[in-house]
Amino acid sequence: MNFIVFSHLRWNFVFQRPQQLMTRCAYTNRVIYWEEPILDATVAFLEQRDLTSQLKVVVPHLPPGLIAPEARKIQESLLGEFMSEYLIKDVVLWYYTPLALQFRGKLQARAVIYDCMDELSAFRGAPVGLRSAEAELFRTADLVFTGGKSLYESKKTQHPFVHCFPSSIDRDFFGTARQMRSDVEELVGIPRPRLGFCGVIDERMDLSLLAAVAAARSKWQFVMLGPVVKIAESELPRLPNIHYLGPKEYRLLPSYFAGWDVGLLPFARNDSTRFISPTKTPEYLAAGLPAVSTPIADVVDPYGNGGFVHIAETPEEFVTAIESAILSRDSGERLDRVDRFLRHMSWDSTWERMGHLVRDVVCCNGGTELSESAVTGGIEPRNEEPGCSII
Repeated sequence: MNFIVFSHLRWNFVFQRPQQLMTRCAYTNRVIYWEEPILDATVAFLEQRDLTSQLKVVVPHLPPGLIAPEARKIQESLLGEFMSEYLIKDVVLWYYTPLALQFRGKLQARAVIYDCMDELSAFRGAPVGLRSAEAELFRTADLVFTGGKSLYESKKTQHPFVHCFPSSIDRDFFGTARQMRSDVEELVGIPRPRLGFCGVIDERMDLSLLAAVAAARSKWQFVMLGPVVKIAESELPRLPNIHYLGPKEYRLLPSYFAGWDVGLLPFARNDSTRFISPTKTPEYLAAGLPAVSTPIADVVDPYGNGGFVHIAETPEEFVTAIESAILSRDSGERLDRVDRFLRHMSWDSTWERMGHLVRDVVCCNGGTELSESAVTGGIEPRNEEPGCSII
């Protein structure tokens, strides 16, 4: 099958849910990852990058200053030309951004999938018209997937086929952190204990909390990995024990996690975090790190309620929780419990389950029976009811 994936996230930005799923999709399908346009061209064109023989990233470059109908028409034309050039006929349209519906044109699809990984309309700088575009996508989609339980609860009444697939984990990859004994060069000069955060640093981060905890414990070192977006650098708390090391390649993350004592999830409590399901939660745990988080719904349930993550809200509570987490760092009993909890979680399993649902829709819509390997890679299908499970 051919999958055309319309995403608001650049492939090379942060390796997260879309990249995890579409990398696996491309094992047995051709995947076109279509990014949002860059407005820097004199004449519109498509930038194309082949990541593998089955996975291509496509970026439209448009002239700046276009009004919305002009931009839509040009993208529709570019998409049509691309489809013709590569003789793409049987397609599954996979949406991360509802705004891409506007230039679908007369494109016929075997299935339309909406993988709703966040409540994008609640983010700072959300585009005008996003809510109405999502409503239209709900009317158009054959299947809706959500990136967490709280988001599922919010969306489940808006479409008859909504399935919950929370953030998952590459356990073996992050598990390598447990065997690493030497620090990466950037951490060598930073004393312990080291408390780390990995992810996008934006309006979802509780910067006041970070500043207060760092000020309360000047000997603790806070290591922040990730790009700073949608907020000014001047908004970041600047204390001697807070270290901003910028974004890192995905392949290097276990080596950084290995040099930390605690993984942090210091998210603010606001509209933009109400439905988030942080992928770093299971990644910290797989790496062997105890973790401390603010009371984000999809962290509290199941991780906090299960005793896998310390939950704290105020600076004083956060300090106490970190102290407890540091003490549990090397507990074999804690790691055994974590491993039992994570053993059924994997991005491979998530994609297999998604793929079987997509295959059923494709067969139903197209009237042609597909082999198991056509979408899912040949794994025996499982009967799944709409709902939310962590495994």
